[in-house]
Amino acid sequence: MAESGEGLGTVPEHERILQEIESTDTACVGPTLRSVYDDQPNAHKKFMEKLDACIRNHDKEIEKMCNFHHQGFVDAITELLKVRADAEKLKVQVTDTNRRFQDAGKEVIVQTEDIIRCRIQQRNITTVVEKLQLCLPVLEMYSKLKEQMSAKRYYSALKTMEQLENVYFPRVSQYRFCQLMVENLPKLREDIKEISMSDLKDFLESIRKHSDKIGETAMKQAQQQKTFSVTLQIKQNNVKFGKNMYINDRIPEESSEIVLKHTFEEEEENEEEVLTVQDLVDFSPVYRCLHIYSVLGDEEAFENYYRKQRKKQARLVLQPQSNMHETVDGYRRYFTQIVGFFVVEDHILHVTQGLVTRAYTDELWNMALSKIIAVLRAHSSYCTDPDLVLELKNLIVIFADTLQGYGFPVNRLFDLLFEIRDQYNETLLKKWAGVFRDIFEEDNYSPIPIVNEEEYKIVISKFPFQDPDLEKSFPKKFPMSQSVPHIYIQVKEFIYASLKFSESLHRSSTEIDDMLRKSTNLLLTRTLCSCLLNLIRKPHIGLTELVQIIINTTHLEQACKYLEDFITNITNISQETVHTTRLYGLSTFKDARHAAEGEIYTKLNQKIDEFVQLADYDWTMSEPDGRASGYLMDLINFLRSIFQVFTHLPGKVAQTACMSACQHLSTSLMQMLLDSELKQISMGAVQQFNLDVIQCELFASSEPVPGFQGDTLQLAFIDLRQFEFDTAS
Repeated sequence: MAESGEGLGTVPEHERILQEIESTDTACVGPTLRSVYDDQPNAHKKFMEKLDACIRNHDKEIEKMCNFHHQGFVDAITELLKVRADAEKLKVQVTDTNRRFQDAGKEVIVQTEDIIRCRIQQRNITTVVEKLQLCLPVLEMYSKLKEQMSAKRYYSALKTMEQLENVYFPRVSQYRFCQLMVENLPKLREDIKEISMSDLKDFLESIRKHSDKIGETAMKQAQQQKTFSVTLQIKQNNVKFGKNMYINDRIPEESSEIVLKHTFEEEEENEEEVLTVQDLVDFSPVYRCLHIYSVLGDEEAFENYYRKQRKKQARLVLQPQSNMHETVDGYRRYFTQIVGFFVVEDHILHVTQGLVTRAYTDELWNMALSKIIAVLRAHSSYCTDPDLVLELKNLIVIFADTLQGYGFPVNRLFDLLFEIRDQYNETLLKKWAGVFRDIFEEDNYSPIPIVNEEEYKIVISKFPFQDPDLEKSFPKKFPMSQSVPHIYIQVKEFIYASLKFSESLHRSSTEIDDMLRKSTNLLLTRTLCSCLLNLIRKPHIGLTELVQIIINTTHLEQACKYLEDFITNITNISQETVHTTRLYGLSTFKDARHAAEGEIYTKLNQKIDEFVQLADYDWTMSEPDGRASGYLMDLINFLRSIFQVFTHLPGKVAQTACMSACQHLSTSLMQMLLDSELKQISMGAVQQFNLDVIQCELFASSEPVPGFQGDTLQLAFIDLRQFEFDTAS
């Protein structure tokens, strides 16, 4: 019972499994079959039995179905056999049609392939065009860079490089040509730096060679700007004060007219073309180099190099030639080179940003100024020609005015001019010493004769002599000799020469007046006085010449006030001004007169000694000759003629000379009696000597020089008379 019950329960389950196996997908068969083995024992066997039974059922059904459809299958096979022949024909037709289609399609295939190839080419061309459109600006910019390099537009080339690096290269960085370009740019930058530096070196060499031309142009322009106003001022001053000057005092006016005319001519010549430093120098290499180094970020190195090179050039410019002092051209070249150097630096200062600074130019100028002053001080000391010193002064003034116009301080140069002024005065004094010596050598030391009014006017036009009596009748004589008007004219010429140096020194009229008076005093007290003293001491100058020299110095002394008026008319500074220097003519000519007077006394005594030496007394003679000795009479006649000449001298001078001569004669005669070799004197000799003494006393009493009171002159022989009396007794 149990087994039957168990068998009834398993049969539906096996049927279910078989249904699942038949109906489900083969992927699910595994779990279904596993359930067969997982069931009750012997379930597998039963399942297999059930499976076999199912298979048999299906085989029966298949057989039934085959039997049912067998006739249809046979009919179908028969139909297929009938269709095979048609199929064979259809196959042949299809094959033929396929072949014909293949043959017809070959051309289409070829054309299709061409179309495909064209489409690919079009796509590639489009791609290439797009890439070329991306690359062309880069290539164009690089080509532009090459053109700029060829045209030496280096600053623009650097800007192009920046654009290439920042804008264009990033777009085409994947291409090899771009990498080559990128690698080539540093080399191009270095080439630009080297080329621009080479241009700068050429520029520096060029301006070193052309500094003198630049300086000459700058100095000429500064001189033109100043000369016109200065000459107009001189013209106005001469017109204003010329009427109060003497007839001979027209030289400044005439010279100023000549200078003014020359200035107008120069203005007309230079009016059309006024060159500037930009016209003479191409500064583009400096600008390019500065911009290039600025773009390259190396501006400081460029500034240091430029300043270092310019300092070296400054030292070369400041180095003078050994023979510079021999000609004014040497000084002119020296100044023009320096001016050219600093004009260029001033231009660089104003047109560039930071290449040079005001502090740098000031430092450079101070260094240069110290060197310039040392050079001028050393070389000017060799100048012995006043004209050369004056030309040097004019060059220094133009040099200083030019650089002052560019903002450089020049006070030290004008201080140097005062040192050179002293040297200039020394050279003038030496020159005028020679002039005075020539005048004295050419003078005949005789009063100037005049035969008519015309000759009179000629003399007074040269020398301010006033004597109403001299104007009344002709012929007459001026008391002074020809050297007096010549000396007076030369003193004024000296004042003119001294004034030439004082001009343009930026000094007041008072200072110029003081300079003129001091230099004139040096001329009078040192040069003229020395020449007079040397003249007086010359052996060939006799008593007549000495008398004329004394007369000349008197008139020169009187003319000093006219010289003071002359200086006043030039400077327009009144003599009543507190600090006005007076001319020392009074003391100068007084000293010369005293020396001449002393020389007169000495020469007069020497002449007396010469006559006395001719004395030939016979101290043993028995009887006198009855008349005075011949030598003594000749001596007395000589003294009378000399003392007549002395009438032109001041009274005290003539009286002193006469008294000195009588005293010296008395002493000389007394020395004869006191001679140690004289052992005895006869009475006849005493009487003869007495006759000579009487002639001396008569000469003294005849008042050869007026002004003696009573028997003052006879007292010169009182000691001789007393000694003679003692000798006779």
